[in-house]
Amino acid sequence: MILGLDKHVYAYTGGKPFDAAKPTIVFIHGAQHDHSVWALQTRYFAHHGFGVLALDLPAHGRSDGPARASIGELADWVIGVLDQASVGKAIFVGHSMGSLIALDTAARYADRAMGLALICTAAPMNVSDTLLDAAREHEPQAIDMVNQWSHSTLAAKPSAPAPGFWLQGMNQRLMERVSALGEAQLFHTDFSACNAYADALTRAADVRCPVQVIAGKRDVMTPPRAARALIDAFKSVKTTELDGGHALMSEQPDAVLDTLFAFALDACTRARAAAE
Repeated sequence: MILGLDKHVYAYTGGKPFDAAKPTIVFIHGAQHDHSVWALQTRYFAHHGFGVLALDLPAHGRSDGPARASIGELADWVIGVLDQASVGKAIFVGHSMGSLIALDTAARYADRAMGLALICTAAPMNVSDTLLDAAREHEPQAIDMVNQWSHSTLAAKPSAPAPGFWLQGMNQRLMERVSALGEAQLFHTDFSACNAYADALTRAADVRCPVQVIAGKRDVMTPPRAARALIDAFKSVKTTELDGGHALMSEQPDAVLDTLFAFALDACTRARAAAE
C-alpha cells in the first residue's frame, strides 16, 4: 500500500486490502529494519478482522526519505500516515526504537490511541558510544554487533523452521538491505534518536489507553530491568516476559502473536464499551 503524502510511504497490509472501517493496528519497526520484521503477526491480524498498517519508516525499506532525526518527529509522521489512510483511532505496536515512537504517538495523540503495545522497550533507551561511533564510521561493524546482540542464542529453537531459514543471517541481510536503499548513516540517525529521547517517563504518564509490554528474558539490548521505570509510570499496564532476546518477533513469533492478539481484542472490547 502506497500512501500519497508529500513523499511515498509504504505500509504492508498483511495480504489483505486495507479497510479503515475495521479496527486498525499499526506496526512500527525498530532501527535499521522495515515492515518485514512483522511478517507473521501482520498476516494473522489482517486475516482475523483487523486493518493492518505495517509501516516502513522514512528512508527505510520502500518509504521515501528524508529520515527523521527525533522520536517526536517520527510520531508526528505516523499520525500523518493515519490521516492519509482515513484512520481515526488505532492500536500502536512498536519494537525497540519503534516502541518509543508508538509511546510518543499514543501519549501526544491520546485521542487517536485505542491501545499501545511495546516490545523490547527501555527508558531511557541508551546507546553506547561504541555502537554510535560504529554506526557513524563503520556501519557493517555496527550491523554485526547488533545482529549478535539481538539473538539470545546461536541456535534458537527452531533455529531453522524450514530449509533456507537462518534467523541471524536473515536479520543481517535485512539491515544491509535497508542500509543500501536508505540514506547515508541511517543506522546512526536511528540510534541517535533513541539515545536522545528523554521524554519516555513523562509520556507514559500521559497515556490513557490500555498498555501491553512484552520483554525478552534474555534480551541484552533492552533487558527487562530497563523497562521497569517505564512500566511503573503507566496508569494501567500488562507485562509479559518471553524466553528470547531482542529479536522476539523471530525467536518467539507465535508467543508474540498470541500476546498481541489477546491484547488487541481486549483493547477493542474496551473501546466499544467506552463508546456505548
